Amino acid sequence: MTIITFSDHSLEPSWQGQLQNAVRDPGQLADILGIEVEDIDTGFPLLVPRSYLARMKSGDPQDPLLRQVLPVGTELLKQPGYSTDPVAEQSIKGPRGLIQKYCGRVLIVTTGSCAVNCRYCFRRHYPYDSQRLSRDDWQALYEHIAGDCSITEVILSGGDPLMLNDRTLSSVTSELAAIPHLTTIRFHTRLPVVIPDRICDALLEWVDACSKQLVFVTHINHPNELDDSLSHALLLLKASGSTVLNQSVLLKGVNDDAAILTGLSRKLFSAGVLPYYLHLLDPVQGAGHFDVDERAGKHLIRQMSAGLPGYLVPKLAREVPDAPAKQVLIG
Repeated sequence: MTIITFSDHSLEPSWQGQLQNAVRDPGQLADILGIEVEDIDTGFPLLVPRSYLARMKSGDPQDPLLRQVLPVGTELLKQPGYSTDPVAEQSIKGPRGLIQKYCGRVLIVTTGSCAVNCRYCFRRHYPYDSQRLSRDDWQALYEHIAGDCSITEVILSGGDPLMLNDRTLSSVTSELAAIPHLTTIRFHTRLPVVIPDRICDALLEWVDACSKQLVFVTHINHPNELDDSLSHALLLLKASGSTVLNQSVLLKGVNDDAAILTGLSRKLFSAGVLPYYLHLLDPVQGAGHFDVDERAGKHLIRQMSAGLPGYLVPKLAREVPDAPAKQVLIG
């Protein structure tokens, strides 16, 4: 497997250039949006691409997209029931980078890199530095999956798997496609949401070449995230023959409103995407200010069901450590 690095910036794909130009300083973000921000260090730095910032409303500190990425002092509060490993992933034993919790599926933590630091991320404390995958680690993963005929689906996660360059992703999907008992390769990604240009010609080439069923699960939480450029990118993915689904996290002050969630489902469908899950917040330390309780979540789903066809109503779900599957609460 070859890892490409770009020393000549003129050769960088558009999305990589945009990532290099992302905003990492809260003061700079404040200047761009015309707001005041807290001067704090939460240990989880700010990272937000300018293409995502452009969808925020200037002068509005409560903008729902801004709330998802802006560090705030409440992240430093210790809350009962919240931990640095909320879904008990770090204790799972196996090959480096592999998480195997559910029958028939395995997840690979492909990289610790993301294009945006979402404040509610359940892996914000994950020990990525000790889990970096070498070429030998990747080979061990392929051999492990090939040796277990019960595995029919591989989930590529992270970080964000689309942070890997397209030559690497072409290699990974080719290696996995050579395993006969695998039927599906699934990507969980937020990168195209914040930089739609990530759905580029090079990506579509390896998608088109893959002989397995490809599923892309995007992470879109609010209808304001779905501008024309993102909708176009998602339609390109859909046209490639891939299945495109979306899962959202239910977030206080962002999308805990039936009209907002209904609007999101309608905009997703217009972009060729089906709603999949609406997740209750994983209790990760630093994200408690986003919590919406289960009863309120169920009420929102019932309100959505009254105004939408069933295929546009996501399942309300939560991740339960050591459970054999996600817990679907309603939907």
